[in-house]
Amino acid sequence: MSSPEVRIIISGGGTGGHIFPAIAIADAIMQAEPGAKILFIGAEGRMEMEKVPAAGYEIEGLWISGLQRSFTIKNLLIPLKIIHSSVKARSIIRKFRPDAAVGVGGYASGPTISAAAAMGIPTILQEQNSYPGITNKMLAPKAKKICVAYSGMEKYFPAGKIIVTGNPVRKDITSQKDLREEAIRFFNLDASKPVVLAVGGSLGARTINKSMHNGLEAFSDNSIQLIWQTGKFYSAMAEEAVLPFKEKGIRQTTFISRMDLAYAAADVVISRAGAIAISELCITGKPCILVPSPNVAEDHQTKNAMALVSRQAAILVSDADAPKNLINETILLINDTKRMQLLGNNIARLAQHESAQRIAGIILECVKAYKNR
Repeated sequence: MSSPEVRIIISGGGTGGHIFPAIAIADAIMQAEPGAKILFIGAEGRMEMEKVPAAGYEIEGLWISGLQRSFTIKNLLIPLKIIHSSVKARSIIRKFRPDAAVGVGGYASGPTISAAAAMGIPTILQEQNSYPGITNKMLAPKAKKICVAYSGMEKYFPAGKIIVTGNPVRKDITSQKDLREEAIRFFNLDASKPVVLAVGGSLGARTINKSMHNGLEAFSDNSIQLIWQTGKFYSAMAEEAVLPFKEKGIRQTTFISRMDLAYAAADVVISRAGAIAISELCITGKPCILVPSPNVAEDHQTKNAMALVSRQAAILVSDADAPKNLINETILLINDTKRMQLLGNNIARLAQHESAQRIAGIILECVKAYKNR
């Protein structure tokens, strides 16, 4: 295909787990089809309204939000928001005239993809998790194709529409073997001692942070180095806590600008079990201990983690058990070379490479079929 007239809407967001795969897919479409026109549709006030323009793409916002778990007056506005967003989504679609609409999950994808399907435009879904969100389950019957990261999704989606593509990950997360020496220098670590990487997302994970804080002495006593990404809310407290341990290779940072080097330095990774984090761990082939967040819809992070645990590709420590068990589990794993190797080998087998390019190819096939109808 070489027509400059390819026009695609990508909708969804709310979290980095939806937004960054969406941007990776857009980049892959542009690589395959440089003349393509791409428009994002997100939710007003959510992070996609900032991140998408920063990546060089246009975005329109809908007045839409999710249902609050506890009773609040905001929930009474949901029906009005759905109607308003559906009308605006139809207006945007009529004006933009897309050849396909892609839903990546999140609030905005519901009204956008529903409107596109009702208007006869082919729709493609990308589901990051092993347990799909309500929006994608609702949109699945009318979708042309559903790109998933895990096998066994026939339980939730029509089998004939499913293609296992994996999740798109950021470009710099590639083979880590060549970067180990650079990574050790970058974080000023000792190459002869093991390294644990603990990450909790941009805002931080309170349970992981508290566990790391309480475990600094144990790591130091066992000659284990630590790269600890705290997020902004725990940063000041952690900065003070690590001061006595800096000579022992304990490193704290609010954000990690070079995640490729952080993964390359790490012998073991402690992480939440978001879909994109897991996809990155699969690509890097790192043995990991997953602490699923309890504060997510339908406990999908535990389901993500169990998809790995059932294949002996990760260790799961529940959020409730982490304060008393996480540090001990980490030290036991660091001292068990055979188990580390088993976990690393098994998680690497689950990696899906070039996912964004594969998803872009599926989208462009749907566009071609639509144009040639």
